[in-house]
Amino acid sequence: MRRSTVPPRRPHTRGPWSYLAWLVSRQRGRVTLGAVLGSAWMMGLALPPYVLSRAIDSLAKSQQNVVLGWTAVLLLVGGVLAGLSIWRHRTMTRVRMDAALRTVSEVNAHGIRLGDTMARRALTGEVVAIGGGDAWTIGRSLTATGPGVGAVLAYVVIAVLLLRISVLLAVVVLAGVPVLALVVGPATRRLRTVGTPYREQQSRVTGRIVDIVAGLGVLNGLGGKAVYADRFRAESQRLLQHGYRVGRVTSVIQAAGLGLPTLFSAVVVWLAARLAVEGSITVGELVAVAGYAAVLAVPVASFIEGALDLSQALVAARRVTDFLDVRPDSTGSAVPPGRGDLIDEASGLRIAPGTFAAVATAQYSDAVALVDRLGGFRPGATWAGQPTSELDPAQLHKQVLVADNDAALFAGSLAQVVAGRLDVADLGEAAILDALHTAAADDVVRGLPEGLGSRIDSGGRNLSGGQRQRVRLARATIADPTVLLAVDPTSALDAATEATVVDRLTHHRRGKTTLVTSTSALVLQGADVVHLLADGRVVASGTHTALLANPAYAALVHRGRPVTSAHDPEIQA
Repeated sequence: MRRSTVPPRRPHTRGPWSYLAWLVSRQRGRVTLGAVLGSAWMMGLALPPYVLSRAIDSLAKSQQNVVLGWTAVLLLVGGVLAGLSIWRHRTMTRVRMDAALRTVSEVNAHGIRLGDTMARRALTGEVVAIGGGDAWTIGRSLTATGPGVGAVLAYVVIAVLLLRISVLLAVVVLAGVPVLALVVGPATRRLRTVGTPYREQQSRVTGRIVDIVAGLGVLNGLGGKAVYADRFRAESQRLLQHGYRVGRVTSVIQAAGLGLPTLFSAVVVWLAARLAVEGSITVGELVAVAGYAAVLAVPVASFIEGALDLSQALVAARRVTDFLDVRPDSTGSAVPPGRGDLIDEASGLRIAPGTFAAVATAQYSDAVALVDRLGGFRPGATWAGQPTSELDPAQLHKQVLVADNDAALFAGSLAQVVAGRLDVADLGEAAILDALHTAAADDVVRGLPEGLGSRIDSGGRNLSGGQRQRVRLARATIADPTVLLAVDPTSALDAATEATVVDRLTHHRRGKTTLVTSTSALVLQGADVVHLLADGRVVASGTHTALLANPAYAALVHRGRPVTSAHDPEIQA
């Protein structure tokens, strides 16, 4: 299966209406089918009362054979309508799901493009709120593209059928449209007005929850739980007040959705009964009018439900377009072509292209800071003469990959987890198995009931610590970056597995720039060059064997006295 070279159309973010139109344009065929099925089903609802009236009038004239014929037609119509209803519902469910999941996908992709811009602008809660509610609100509104069109046509058809019976009845039905607009129109506009601050406050509360959950351990240590609990309580109360305002308007619209159809039915049936008493219409026509009035409740309710869903969707779509319009703080310059030295100015580290290098330090934070600088997450490093922090993050991180030891593992099949941002079908099973083999994770595949198709829980909860670490390493190697920066990639492995990983990784990355941080002798002896860090500075470099003559290095790798200062007398020896 080949990957398409045609770039996907970006969503329209000029406003909520344009975004909803873009979602419709992404599935024109499905939406058109839903509109056709919805129209056929709603217009078909007018057939049973018509057929029933003909059967009753035939019965009144003692035409038994005709009655049986109309009864058979009624059964046939019922079966067709049932089939249309099922088909229509399935189609509109697909429309709704496509719109919701497409919104989630676009928001997630844009969040990745924003990178740390999202954290600095406190947009994490916005993303969670969009994925948790707004996307599904938007998806639900697209359901109106089916019954919405059908409701208009059904309303017209019923008015025409009533016109054949009585002009007065038809006029009453048609007059319901402006009444509906007068009642529902102002309420939907009011809903958008009160819905916007409710949605903004909901985002703030969600963001507060994300912050509390992420920092719960820190809050426990500092004794700050009570402070944050008070803040969350206050913001929740404000959200509650906004929710009451939204609820009041929503209740009016929903009450109209129940009350107006009932009112129409009552008025129409009462008028028809008067006409039947006067002899102006037959008993069969009276039954037909009662049926039409009952059917009329469906398009009227669809009008109101659609207006409510659309009002809520416009508020949600505004939040989505506002988020999609956020630009990264700095897009950065283009990544330099070709190969170049990777230099960390803060530590004095220099890595030549194609080198498998290792960094040994007793301070884990120094190793993380070094990798962050080299990876462009902090200033202070250059690649091919250009500052990594000023390069375009999207381009840079396709070539310079930071493999963090606690990077997130998303839920999915083992193949999907290893493939990461790449497509499983494009990669093929052989490439995924090869990446797992490089990470010495063959036993992970064999140990799972369905192999590569086995389900991996979010965060890899159904894997052991060592298995998670090897799966992360497999994901990093299959991306095949120009530069791989791995932080303690074997810290959770036993010695035998660690030796296997080092042997396979050095073979797999031969000729490509690789940096690993570790204090394991098994890892360090596999590197072309090892750099010893103390106080965040490179204090010694060489092969593992050569550096063992340095007492401080020997003590570090043999789990002896750690090196914590560049002024350590053993370093100077």
